[in-house]
Amino acid sequence: MATIALFSGQGSQYEKMGLDLVAQDSTLMHIYDTAQEVLEFDLYDIIENADAKTLGRTIYAQPAIMATSLVCLEAAVKRGFTYDAVAGHSLGEYAAMVAAGMLSLEDGFCVIRARAAAMETAASAADGAMCAILKLAPEQVEQICAETDGYVVPANYNSSVQTVISGERNAVERAAAACTEKKARAVPLAVASAFHTKLMQSAADAFYEAIQGVTFQTPNVPFYSNVTGALRTDFSDMPGALAAHIVSPVRFTEELAAMQAAGIDTFIEFGPKNVLTGLVKKTIKGVTAKNCESCETLEGVLA
Repeated sequence: MATIALFSGQGSQYEKMGLDLVAQDSTLMHIYDTAQEVLEFDLYDIIENADAKTLGRTIYAQPAIMATSLVCLEAAVKRGFTYDAVAGHSLGEYAAMVAAGMLSLEDGFCVIRARAAAMETAASAADGAMCAILKLAPEQVEQICAETDGYVVPANYNSSVQTVISGERNAVERAAAACTEKKARAVPLAVASAFHTKLMQSAADAFYEAIQGVTFQTPNVPFYSNVTGALRTDFSDMPGALAAHIVSPVRFTEELAAMQAAGIDTFIEFGPKNVLTGLVKKTIKGVTAKNCESCETLEGVLA
């Protein structure tokens, strides 16, 4: 038996997420204190008091989700939880890097600060959008994107019946409409632009330059990659790899297949909502999948 810690992606944020865990154990506040030192704004206050629109801004959402994920993980580890590997969905890879010892907590927030700033700037310069397409095979989604006027591509391969499309807003809307004509369900995502596409190239370039001085250690547990859809074994140029991640599709279904082949049978998601837990349950049979985002769900994970 083997357990993997999974970490939530952008779009899963909500007001006051994870704060009940801090109320239960005040020592977890050190994560928000570190965030405030690095980010130079009060992340705890944003999570506690900001409205959904403000919290949804990339510059806040990315560090907020990462902090929440790490609070959830630390709460579980303090209660005896152990894990044999890590993975994250898009933004979640950054919490996974901290969890795997690749980045210190401080460097984790330094890197996510640079990523969020670069992506927010790029998002403001491009009218992009993302939309989840449900109940349609990835191959059909790919074909519809290819046949749609404008720029729209599959960005997240989440399950056999869920593919996220991303690109120019008008093209995404046209492709989504074409998918619904084939009886699919289209759900617009609460993100600022067309992530994981070439519309984010300026963000990738700026981010690459910004993190040149960051030290990345070799992970102390196996680390699965969105870009390759497999176990990452090359850590020689993490700035380049993470820049590529911003403009590359998330191959989460391939990652899950690789995890299953490696003998992982317990999948615990740390962070807001339970999107990845649902994707695991839809994709792999006969495994345990749970999420931890609150005091209540923490008890379920530890049971």
